Amino acid sequence: MLRVMTAGESHGKCLIGIIEGCPANFEINIEEVNKDLARRQRGYGRGGRMQIETDRIEILSGVRGGLTLGSPISFMIVNKDYENWEQFMNPTEVDRVERSVTKARPGHADLSGVIKYDFDDVRNVLERSSARETAVRVAAGSILKQIMSNFNIEVYSHVSAIGSVKLDEKVTDINEIKKADSSEVRCIIKDKEALMIEEIRKAKEQGDSVGGIFDIHVTGVPVGLGSYVQWDRKLDAKLSYALMSIQAIKGVEIGWGFESAVTSGSLVHDEIYYDEQNKNYYRTTNNAGGIEGGMSNGENIVVRCGMKPIPTLYQPLKTVDIITKETVSASIERSDTCAVPAASVVGEMVAITVIAEEFLKKFGGDNKREIEKRWKDYILI
Repeated sequence: MLRVMTAGESHGKCLIGIIEGCPANFEINIEEVNKDLARRQRGYGRGGRMQIETDRIEILSGVRGGLTLGSPISFMIVNKDYENWEQFMNPTEVDRVERSVTKARPGHADLSGVIKYDFDDVRNVLERSSARETAVRVAAGSILKQIMSNFNIEVYSHVSAIGSVKLDEKVTDINEIKKADSSEVRCIIKDKEALMIEEIRKAKEQGDSVGGIFDIHVTGVPVGLGSYVQWDRKLDAKLSYALMSIQAIKGVEIGWGFESAVTSGSLVHDEIYYDEQNKNYYRTTNNAGGIEGGMSNGENIVVRCGMKPIPTLYQPLKTVDIITKETVSASIERSDTCAVPAASVVGEMVAITVIAEEFLKKFGGDNKREIEKRWKDYILI
C-alpha cells in the first residue's frame, strides 16, 4: 500500500515527507524533484516568502545510489526562514507573546482550529494549516511521477481561469498544455495571460486576493485503475478526495463535470469503437475525463479544480479577537495575492500520487522487474 505522509510547520525547522510502499530499484533523479519544487514557487502574484525560500529536497532514507530500496523514503525540505523565527518556533523554548495571533482570519482554519485543539494562539493552527505544507506533496509527487514515467504515464496542468478572466474553450492538446511553464501564470493563451496578470495586479493594489481554476491532464493511464465494486475504491472519488485536500481548493470536476449535468446524454457520453488493426477499443471524444464507473477507461484523465481566493487580505475583513471577543480586523500574515499557478503544480503532483497508488495496487510487486512484467502482460492482452 503506497502512502504519503507530511509533517512540519510553515516557519519551523523543516518540512518532512515519508513515502511508504515504494517498490525497489526505481531510479530517482533528485534534481528533477528540485525542478518541480521550483515550479511550485514561481508565478505572478506570489508573496515575499518565495524570495526567501529556495526549496530543495534532501533524501534521508529509502534511496541508495539513486535507486529506491523498497523501504520507506523519507526526506526533508529546510525552511530557510526558520532562522528569523527560531525564538518563536523552537520546539523547546519559545517567545509565546511577540508573534502570537488572536485575530482569526475569515476563510482560514484559524477559528475552527483554536476551538478544536483548545489553543489561545492562532499561530498553533496557521503554522500547520499553511499551504507551505504542499512543498512536501510536490516533492513526493515528483518522486512518484518519475516512477510512473517508466510506464509511459505523465502529468501536465495549465491555468484556465484567474478571477473573472477565463479561457474561452477547454484545451485538450497536450503539446499546447506542455507550454504552460513558459507563462508567469501558467496560461497558454497569450492574450488571456496578459488579462490574468492585470487581474492579479489590480487585486494586489486593492489589498485583495483572487482565485481561479486549473486543469490537470494525466496521459498513458491504462484501463482499469480504480474499481466499481466498492464506493471507496472508485478512481474519480480518490482523485476528488486528494485534490480537495489541497489548501483553498473548493471544487473538483472530472471531464465535463457540471456541464454534463445540464447537457443531453446523447451529447455527453463518449461513443465506443474498435480498431481491428491494433486490436483495441477507442473513443473519439473524452467528455468523461478518462473515468467511467469509477475506473480509468484508457483515455487521458482530465480533472479541473477551483481554488478560492487566499484568505489573508492586506485590507483585512472583520473578525473577533479570540481573547477579548471584540470585533477587530483580521490578522495579516505574509501572503500571496494569487497562488493559482502554484496550485496547478501541486495539483499535478497530488493527482499523479493517486494514479501511482492505484497503479501499484493493480500491478504491484516488491521491485521494478516484477511490476514491469505484470504491466506488460496486462497491456498485451
